[in-house]
Amino acid sequence: MTVADSLPLDSDAAPPGVEEQLDRSDRAALRPPWRQPLALTGGLVILAWIVIAIFAPLLAPDPPNSQFAAPLLAPTHQFVFGTDQLGRDIFSRVLYGARLSLPLAALLVAVSLAIGSLLGAMAGFFGGIVDSVIMRIADLVFAFPGIILALAVAAALGPQLRNAVLAVIVVSWPSYARLARSLVLGARTSEYVTSARLFGSSGWRVLRVELGPNVAGPLLVLATLDVGNAVLLLSGLSFLGLGAQPPTAEWGAMVSAGAQNFNSWWVGLFPGLAILTVVLAFNFIGDALRDILDPRTARMLGK
Repeated sequence: MTVADSLPLDSDAAPPGVEEQLDRSDRAALRPPWRQPLALTGGLVILAWIVIAIFAPLLAPDPPNSQFAAPLLAPTHQFVFGTDQLGRDIFSRVLYGARLSLPLAALLVAVSLAIGSLLGAMAGFFGGIVDSVIMRIADLVFAFPGIILALAVAAALGPQLRNAVLAVIVVSWPSYARLARSLVLGARTSEYVTSARLFGSSGWRVLRVELGPNVAGPLLVLATLDVGNAVLLLSGLSFLGLGAQPPTAEWGAMVSAGAQNFNSWWVGLFPGLAILTVVLAFNFIGDALRDILDPRTARMLGK
């Protein structure tokens, strides 16, 4: 028997075991979030911080601004995270900081998502002058590093937490606009959009009913990942004195106090760890959502 006779008749057939591997990869990518270790870990961490933020007055041993202890006490059984330069309990301030950082980060991501998605969808669907104006504004924002532009906006508006949130929104919305535009451009020539237009649906109805649900997945993944970035940006602005002002318990401002008292390592370590856990948790959840909503990309990445 020749070598040619030993080959399978279907030259396109995959080698034995390859189809099973692909099926296993697809099933792994499509597993529900509660069966993915990283997603489960991220979800539990975020759930824990949400509980802490809600019940901080009950969980914190002391009010966040009470100055009744000696300054810069190292962690002990009484003050598990130590005290800061004013004698305030760092553990209580970290817990209260969750009530500020998490809701503000979620709020500014939601506002950035709404603004950017609407403008990007309009640019991709209507095209022409609308596309040119919106995308040129977005390109203008992208021309500057995000943190530098946020610093400039926050400094121009004044050192307040509200102005820091506005500055982060100004920096964040163009990424949603660009993604929404590319998704709408790829979907506006599809058959279901053409059918809707033939049945007399207006452009706004097509955007809302036909295109909206079909482009929401990638935008949701980006928003989930951006919550961690929002926490970082807000903390960075507060670290530089352009966000939360004393005596507000905010993680970035607490890390700034730790930088000013570098020998007392506990002052900046524990709020920094709080920021780290929140950012990693949202990244884990966003990565899992990406795998579920786009299993082909997950398979290409070897997941």
